Amino acid sequence: MLILPEFYMKKLALLILLFISFVGNAQLKLARLVSDHVVLQRQKPIPIWGWTAVNQPVTVILGDSKVTTNSDASGKWLAKLPAMEAGGPYTLSVSDGKNNLSVNDILIGEVWLLSGQSNMEWRTRSAKDFAKEKKDANYPKIRHFFVEHEVTMTPQTDLKSGDWKLASEETVGDFSAIGFFFAREIFQKTNVPIGLLHSSWGGSQIEGWISKEAMLSSSELSDYAKNIPANWLEADAITDKKLRTQIFGSAAINPSFDDEAKYLKTGYDFSKWLNAPSPIGQWDWKGLFSYRGKGFMAKTIDITASMAQKATVLGLGIQNSRNQIYINGRLIADTTISGIRKYNIPPSTWKTGQNQLVIKFENMTDPKYYGLGLMGNPSDLYVAGDNERVDISENWKILPSFAEPHEYIHSANNVGTTIYNSMIAPLVPFAIRGVLWYQGESNAGRAYQYRQTFPLMINDWRKAWKDDFSFYWVQLSSFGGYQNSNQGSGWAELREAQTMTLSLPKTGMAVTTDIGDPKDIHPTNKQDVAKRLAATALKNDYGIEVIPSGPMFESVSFKKGKAIITYKNIGKGLMIKDRFGYLKGFEIAGSDKVFQYAKATIVDNKVVVEFPNKKKPAAVRYAWADAPDDTNLFNSEGYPANGFRTDDWNTITKGKKFE
Repeated sequence: MLILPEFYMKKLALLILLFISFVGNAQLKLARLVSDHVVLQRQKPIPIWGWTAVNQPVTVILGDSKVTTNSDASGKWLAKLPAMEAGGPYTLSVSDGKNNLSVNDILIGEVWLLSGQSNMEWRTRSAKDFAKEKKDANYPKIRHFFVEHEVTMTPQTDLKSGDWKLASEETVGDFSAIGFFFAREIFQKTNVPIGLLHSSWGGSQIEGWISKEAMLSSSELSDYAKNIPANWLEADAITDKKLRTQIFGSAAINPSFDDEAKYLKTGYDFSKWLNAPSPIGQWDWKGLFSYRGKGFMAKTIDITASMAQKATVLGLGIQNSRNQIYINGRLIADTTISGIRKYNIPPSTWKTGQNQLVIKFENMTDPKYYGLGLMGNPSDLYVAGDNERVDISENWKILPSFAEPHEYIHSANNVGTTIYNSMIAPLVPFAIRGVLWYQGESNAGRAYQYRQTFPLMINDWRKAWKDDFSFYWVQLSSFGGYQNSNQGSGWAELREAQTMTLSLPKTGMAVTTDIGDPKDIHPTNKQDVAKRLAATALKNDYGIEVIPSGPMFESVSFKKGKAIITYKNIGKGLMIKDRFGYLKGFEIAGSDKVFQYAKATIVDNKVVVEFPNKKKPAAVRYAWADAPDDTNLFNSEGYPANGFRTDDWNTITKGKKFE
């Protein structure tokens, strides 16, 4: 039994008295979401909640409805008002007998929770044709609430900030682009107010959005949940060990100051440091996520005999911190330079042939939050002589300094559950019609596991809300390379996991491989993405008869060297969206599991895929690549066919787990 000294006993008693006094005199407070200009969900009971003194009666009035409830032992109270039809504006009145609150300009309509990563967070101002779109943005009945980024180790009860904004030419630039275009489409068809509750975080993994309780119930994530760190100090220590294991192969290796001093000496072998094909950009995106401290960057540079004999200029981009520059173990600069860095290198500093350039970075100063790495353009990295220039913009090595003081920022992907705790838990039980979700890019490396984690998250949120609300998502678009099936594709596997999740009730998916950008993970055409989501909602939630999606694989039969594929959701029929008039994107394999590109044709609204040399086919795949941007099977309503495979052979991400 723990026995406290008398001093601590007195201090504890004083704290208890102060707490009782504080709770007893607590001011009446409403949940942050229930504020001026809020949109409340129609046709469902309306939960209104907040805090006051313990065991205090609270009366809530909205329109013709009046409900009295009592706060609990923590001071929290919850009133459930009867469902209402669309309308407004209304004023909400709340009283605990001592204090009174009111919320003005309330509309009753449709509320959609927007979540996921950067493509959902993408602002309207950055979308295609924004100058044109903002002229059609004055919709005061469309309203947007942005949930600020935050991560916490324990579930939070309320948001710290945020307010509802009315859509207008002045405000819409800060709205989620997909959210606004979706809302506008729905509003124009229904004339019902739309509330967009926007809680997303660029780069986030799905595991951050799942509660600890849900993880514990999952065979995939239960071990992780049992070992979640109790605080950020523990979390940072775990991150540090993971990073050292990632780089050195063992967490037991922890370089000292003397070890790191060797990095700067001529002949040091830095080949096992982390690869940075391009040094431009934060090291966060080069395998050193959230690290903040000092570090090293190194490169081997070939110099000609004529350049070695002459004075040269070394260009090193932009990096606003103090840097020490070493060439072949010799310190040639120890400075802070604002803007583009250029160093005058004396003759004979370089040697003919291979040279070692090592840079030691101090902590970033402007901006302080920015991780190590270079800003600027690749053209800013070079060695230049009178008539010669060596491009040094590629193939660098990087390494953090573990001997120097360092820390880890607490962001989206440090610890699982922490986004849920701070950005989803405080929203419960605010009534919603459904969720729009755009995420998966950050999980493509373990796409097979997404088969479990994605439905787990959907069921987790529905359980928290005690509501089987609609849940619609954007399937991953096209980004990266066009691999063949023999090489494999993590993005195709993740699309498959998203497709499999359609087995859950009241779900829908927008296929977008035709409107992506293989060279940009953030395609700016958010309008068509939103329209496809809206089509699903219009059919399922608003009773408007439309074809909401494109052809979906239904079955396959193999006959005489051909695969005959049957689709559902074909609308008025299948079509080829290509000026040459032939199908692309199909691959076929025999029992040897070796895929070949194959000729495919549409016959009686089925697709017939021919095996070269008339061999016996065993499997067919369509659009099985990271960026299958030339696939061209659509239905007559203009929606693209979903990618698929008919086999269940091993994939490249099977067995890869979240840690």
